[in-house]
Amino acid sequence: MVAQRLRDYEIVMILTPEANEGEIEAAIERVSAFIADRGGSVSEREIWGLRRLAYPINKFMEGIYILAKFSLDADDVLDLDRSLNTSEDIIRHLVTKL
Repeated sequence: MVAQRLRDYEIVMILTPEANEGEIEAAIERVSAFIADRGGSVSEREIWGLRRLAYPINKFMEGIYILAKFSLDADDVLDLDRSLNTSEDIIRHLVTKL
């Protein structure tokens, strides 16, 4: 068995401006659970709140921004990216390697 090599990443997610506080926490917990289930860990998370978008996304001019820093195996980051692409409440996301 190959040992996991955890790398440090950060993700910025933009949720729909219609999301309430419960939906925001649910989205964060869903991503945190995904990372934890694959042997990673979330070290930091910040909710930046409602911000104006530079251009319309799905007819929204504003979105709720969330930043999270985490450690995860590189192969699992692709799965995370795929699962976020299918999410209804996350209108945009970006994962970067630190």
